[in-house]
Amino acid sequence: MSFKEYRTIRGIEGPLIFVEKTHAVSYGELVKVRLENGEVKLGQVLDTSKDLVVVQSFEDTTGISLQSSVRFLGDTFKLRVSDEMLGRIFNGRGEVIDGGLDIVKGEKVDILGSAINPYSRTPPADFIQTGISTIDVMHTLVRGQKLPIFSGSGLPHNDLALQIARQAKVKGQEESFAVVFAAMGITHEEAHKFIKEFERTGALERAVIFLNLASDPASERLITPRLALTTAEYLAYEKEMHVLVILTDMTNYAESLREIGAARQEIPGRRGYPGYMYTDFATIYERAGMIKGKKGSVTQMPILTMPGDDITHPIPDLTGYITEGQIVLGRELHRKGIYPPIDVLRGLSRLMNNGIGKGKTREDHKEVYEQLYTAYAEGNDLRGLVAIVGREALSQRDRRFLDFAEAFENKFVKQGLYENRNIEESLELAWELFSMIPEHELVKLKPETKKRYYKGFKGEE
Repeated sequence: MSFKEYRTIRGIEGPLIFVEKTHAVSYGELVKVRLENGEVKLGQVLDTSKDLVVVQSFEDTTGISLQSSVRFLGDTFKLRVSDEMLGRIFNGRGEVIDGGLDIVKGEKVDILGSAINPYSRTPPADFIQTGISTIDVMHTLVRGQKLPIFSGSGLPHNDLALQIARQAKVKGQEESFAVVFAAMGITHEEAHKFIKEFERTGALERAVIFLNLASDPASERLITPRLALTTAEYLAYEKEMHVLVILTDMTNYAESLREIGAARQEIPGRRGYPGYMYTDFATIYERAGMIKGKKGSVTQMPILTMPGDDITHPIPDLTGYITEGQIVLGRELHRKGIYPPIDVLRGLSRLMNNGIGKGKTREDHKEVYEQLYTAYAEGNDLRGLVAIVGREALSQRDRRFLDFAEAFENKFVKQGLYENRNIEESLELAWELFSMIPEHELVKLKPETKKRYYKGFKGEE
């Protein structure tokens, strides 16, 4: 099949190339741009009209001139998927960068995927253990869920992402669990750290990694999460694996959307971001779930840094609308030297109740969560009062809850970077903390639950 080659470039702006008078081309169609020196760069049709086609380059547009030629390939961006991808590292365009051979086995699949029919979805109901107490007990991750992590600049979200990637598993089905890790807009130093950490801990064997660097073009950042999700869908629905997809950092992805929108001279929406950002996010987040008749599942943990720690910013705001809860990292906890600095009072998991309880985690899980939350919230509120009247002015009961909040942060929230607690260990740790409070004040726990697990009050009456 022969393809027409056009020398009708009328303008280049940022990552965009404007081409005039072409034949009818399709949205998303692949494009090859040949420079005067013979070098070829790859792009994709971003927009098309009667007189003008907008091409988005996946590479730097340096060297592209009005004399360069453009060829439309009549096909969309596809990724070759196979089980050989496990243990491999790719760049943001899906090219192998670990020094090994290219993936030649398997079929090529459109990276845009296809929407899951709501009728065909199976409700998420199985617990995924991350080994992190605050997530497993307070914001439980359920297989097929999309649960984002809201972070801030300078907070250790990358360390948390790596820890989850190392430790996450579906209890009883560890052998069929895989992690697809996609990093967008990261530095060379961060990329090196990610690779070394995966290799050193052995987590690379069950992982597929896509790395888009800050120095890579903005338009490449837009396809990286779609490559990751295409890989995850193949492993889940064709190879019957349970796949956890970690996307970091969706803020860099949104900035690329804004940059390309500005180059196209679009009318901006909130804070300069495109008005269609909600729809664009949905095409990524909604690719999580389980399908009736398929044993595998795709679970998502997108990570984003909130500009200015503002949870009402469009990026976390729109993400919160689409996803099923959020885990929030707190700067105050980070200042105290607590890792992971997960602020349990600001987070939630909307599907938590589907994945906990007898036969899934433990029968006391829901009560333990509610009692931990209630006692910590009360102790945390009392800190403001202490700042005004001093600790001595508090009643003995109030001092107990104040001490409980401190112990909760230092013993339950705080854990080592390589400390992997199973759900039983996390729940037992909670019961140890409850011994700081008299039995009659543990109002969220049923009498029969206290009788079985409560270790007795070990404080002063």
